[in-house]
Amino acid sequence: MTDTVQAQSSIPILITLAAATLTASLGISIAAVMLPTLTRSFAATVSEVQWVVLAYLTSVTITIVSAGRLGDLFGHGRLLIAGLIIFIAASVLCAMTPSLGLLIAGRALQGLGGAILIALPMSIARDFVPTERLGTAMGLLGTTSAAGTALGPSLGGVLLAMGNWRMAFWFLAGFASVTLILSVTAITRDSERPTVSCRELDFPGTIVLVFALAAYALATSGGASHIPVPPGALFSAALIAIVFFGLVETRVASPLVPMKLLRDQRTSIGLFLNLLVSAIMMSTLVVGPFFLAFSLELNEAIIGLVMAVGPLVAALFGVPAGWVTDRLGADRAMTIGLVQITVGLLCLAYLPGYFGVGGYLAGLIMLTPGFQLFLAANNTAVLIHAAKEQRGRLSGLLGLSRNLGLMTGASAIPTLFVNIVGTGDNTNAPAADVAYAFSMTFTATACLALIALGLAISSRAWRARNAPTPAE
Repeated sequence: MTDTVQAQSSIPILITLAAATLTASLGISIAAVMLPTLTRSFAATVSEVQWVVLAYLTSVTITIVSAGRLGDLFGHGRLLIAGLIIFIAASVLCAMTPSLGLLIAGRALQGLGGAILIALPMSIARDFVPTERLGTAMGLLGTTSAAGTALGPSLGGVLLAMGNWRMAFWFLAGFASVTLILSVTAITRDSERPTVSCRELDFPGTIVLVFALAAYALATSGGASHIPVPPGALFSAALIAIVFFGLVETRVASPLVPMKLLRDQRTSIGLFLNLLVSAIMMSTLVVGPFFLAFSLELNEAIIGLVMAVGPLVAALFGVPAGWVTDRLGADRAMTIGLVQITVGLLCLAYLPGYFGVGGYLAGLIMLTPGFQLFLAANNTAVLIHAAKEQRGRLSGLLGLSRNLGLMTGASAIPTLFVNIVGTGDNTNAPAADVAYAFSMTFTATACLALIALGLAISSRAWRARNAPTPAE
């Protein structure tokens, strides 16, 4: 197959993968807007209905690596179709549920399908898209993910206005069904069905990893989990389980996460940078509204419009970010993206103090394209040299590191912000104190971005020094 023919044949596949990514992204964000309605429908508390969102996120987090591994074992295209079927069935269950408990269970099952839809598109893109266009493919997937995040709340609001909260889940079932049809027609599956033994599934490693990730997810849930265990104990349990997981993986015949994979510098640095930058990304979503409400004193409608700028810019710049990655190479594009992130965070930290909402928007508009460029370049760098049998696993690990970063950012960054405010109650803090805390918080995240930039540059220099010479 020539490069031109391969590029043309990859277009339907990219459309399908973008639809799958959009399906999973909508599954995350569309439910958030219906929480107040659910409290009335089921006569439940806010803490109870929060699990409609938490169940999906937790399920995705604890299963995403296993989803990638199963894709390597059973075939990426085959498992993507299975994930869509699970997502559709779970969406129908959520739409028809008579109780909040069953709705939460349906959302957990939906998260299992969502984990597959998040983990597999990147590995399938690596299988079918020409290498010289891989960055563009990663940029497109980033665009659809951002678009789903931006569209979810507004789409959910429209569906609520048209009928009731069940319509949102019927919509997800219908959209996933269209994606399923695209997948069946566009993605060629392996003609030979692989034979997989139980040893290749690594049940011990999977169980330990699920326990570790579940403990970490509950520890970072901000008290919404209502688990009668202190967050510190959950963090400790997660850390111990991760250490035990590493020991298990060195002893099983077919590990879920081969340690040699993590010993590869490009892979390990890429995963860590993905986690760190995702935590920084989350800070704009969880700290920004407090500043806009209690320092700039904006109303809820204006705050919603301002906060929508970030996802909108991300959706616009995802594909150009992939194009830049293809033209400059993943390493250069990643460096440029991290520099832009650092500058954008400093703009966000200080420009609102001088220009108010205009300064805040300028910071977001500077910051968000840097995020998209980093994501496209980093995903490309991790996957471009990956062996075919490792691509699903690596895609799952990229999704996992992103989710862990989002959860860490949602927990740690607001804690830093509150501690700088010093009153323990942002609603009663003076506007000047909130503004100062916002500025210092994003100065700190800019320092984290500088650390990420230093790691990326040093990793690139190390690889250049240790690259084999032509004589070798």
